[in-house]
Amino acid sequence: MSDIPKKFDLDTMNVPERNRNNLRQHFPSVFTETIGENGELVESIDFEKLKSELGIYSELFERRRERYGMDWPGKKDCLKLIQEPSRATLKPCREESVDFDETENLFIEGDNLEVLKLLQKSYYGKVKMIYIDPPYNTGKEFIYPDKYSETLETYLSYAGLIDDEGRKFSTNTPNEGRYHTKWLNMMYPRLYLAKNLLRDDGVIFISIDDNEITNLKKLCDEIFGEENHLGTVVWKNATDNNPTNIAIEHEYIHVFCKNRDALEPLWKSHVSDVKHKIIEVGNELTARYENIEELRAAYHMWFKENKPYLWPLDRYKFIDEGGVYTGSQSVHNPGKEGYRYDIIHPVTGKPCNEPLMGYRFPEETMHDLLDKGKVLFGENESKIIELKVYASEFQDKLASVFELDGRLGAYDLRSLFPECKKIFSNPKPIRLLVHLMSFLLEKDGDLILDFFSGSSATAHAVMELNRGDGGCRKFIMIQLPERIDASDSRWKDAHDFCLSQGLLPNIAEISKERIRRVIKKIDEGLKEEDQKELFDGEEKFLDLGFKVFHLDKSNFKTWDGSNTDVSEDELSAQLELHVEHIDPASSHEDILYEILLKAGFMPTEKIKRKKMEGKSVYAVSDGALLICLEDEITQELIDAVAEAESKQYICLDRGFQGNDQLKANAVQTFSRRNQGRDKAEQIVFRTV
Repeated sequence: MSDIPKKFDLDTMNVPERNRNNLRQHFPSVFTETIGENGELVESIDFEKLKSELGIYSELFERRRERYGMDWPGKKDCLKLIQEPSRATLKPCREESVDFDETENLFIEGDNLEVLKLLQKSYYGKVKMIYIDPPYNTGKEFIYPDKYSETLETYLSYAGLIDDEGRKFSTNTPNEGRYHTKWLNMMYPRLYLAKNLLRDDGVIFISIDDNEITNLKKLCDEIFGEENHLGTVVWKNATDNNPTNIAIEHEYIHVFCKNRDALEPLWKSHVSDVKHKIIEVGNELTARYENIEELRAAYHMWFKENKPYLWPLDRYKFIDEGGVYTGSQSVHNPGKEGYRYDIIHPVTGKPCNEPLMGYRFPEETMHDLLDKGKVLFGENESKIIELKVYASEFQDKLASVFELDGRLGAYDLRSLFPECKKIFSNPKPIRLLVHLMSFLLEKDGDLILDFFSGSSATAHAVMELNRGDGGCRKFIMIQLPERIDASDSRWKDAHDFCLSQGLLPNIAEISKERIRRVIKKIDEGLKEEDQKELFDGEEKFLDLGFKVFHLDKSNFKTWDGSNTDVSEDELSAQLELHVEHIDPASSHEDILYEILLKAGFMPTEKIKRKKMEGKSVYAVSDGALLICLEDEITQELIDAVAEAESKQYICLDRGFQGNDQLKANAVQTFSRRNQGRDKAEQIVFRTV
């Protein structure tokens, strides 16, 4: 306890505030949020609504147009912001990456709104699953840009990439916690842009708690469509030992899809830690005991001791030479009249009782199951038969209510960062994310996006899932380099760790370091032959790498748009005069990846550098795109590129060195090559 006594309040009672509180208690619906004269968010009272609550309907209130929907201060600005193109780029950081040239995983450090805009061309309709764990708006701080119309400049200033000109990222402070508007303004444009990236059969999972669950549901109803709400999962993740009125021991996960008609009708998962353990124990006991009675006794003892930990396989209490099994009542025909026939009990010789609606299988199918020993009988004919289902055949369902200890996330991190007692607050458990992914992500390269990456638990889960079944699922992580305050006790360990490792004290650095440590741990645990086994002997290996990119201003001054005093005509005139429009600090690789991204290619595309007529040319996606960044273009190079039959050729405008005739010849060369071809087969020639 503090030795300092609380100060006596010398202020007189604030009568207006007390009256407002009394009014709020009786008429909460009349309180709203509006934008003040100076653009600040203020709480106000809708007096016309108050009159209606008291039974007085004014003419002004009656004239209001009623409509169904969700509105809040700033929503119009959000819509404008969504349509504002980004003038940023993603700059590659090889030194922070692992296996940069081969990996198909991405980590992008930057403001997720700007990054989502930049990914629109490359990843439109290509993401199978999105999982995000956004700020919960609990009254504690969350980071958001002060001026939504200046997000790139705001971010660059915040990240220390430009001089601070007053633009900054602010926090939603405790005294503003009651306001939902800032949270909605932060979430709306990001969810809107994220939807574009989903495949038609794509699904988004959003973790949330009671503070914003209702607003988030309404927000997603508007963006994704109410008909595409698949459900809300309730995750019991804690035990509240200090309850108030109600002990809050759960969180929620809203689940929406892009297009319900494009979804698989049934979700099942083969992934289960409990299933793996039961099969492992069954195999060990079967190898140890030849006598069936001894085998059953040994398994019965193990099952009895471990049953509390075996959900959802806590009914798999039997074992035989084929392994652990249970009885399933799936012989019942659900909801309507099924097949009717007699099944004779092997001991009593009498017909067994039929299910209420009959059997779900025709008689010949049932005879086949009997011949294979897949039918279980009771002691006599009074018990309805069951099917024998082995644990190896178990497929999990995504239940709307499930229990998983939320502290497991901290344990996951502690195993990777043993030098830190607590490096991150409230990370999501790997088991939770693997569980969700296993219903959606196929082994053959499905892509998951997390644009509130946090500690990169999602990336960790993808790599663990791939390690388990040899899959090649891919991830994109996006994380703001949110600064870690050394004075905040919650982040002391993290701050000290970053300094000890020579890292900047921010969340993105911890996030990247986690992925690097996961890669090292998996790599050390797998021998080369083990990886071949995962892929059935094929010469393929797990993707144990990730490419790091940083959000930054464009390498091209004409694309930056920061000089608002220069008109489009003046910019065009500058180009005609061959004024240098490329940032001299930009490397060839920086320029290459910006062109790649804005041409609609993924930054994970394989790039090969080759010589054509003595010039360096980058071949992207097996030559579908050719990029030349040479300072001198020749007619011989143009002819060679035209012969190469690529889909696009992009070069620097300065490469023509003011030779308008050469540029005109290049245009004619590609025009002749495109004659008589369908538009889809023509070569696109562009200069930057």
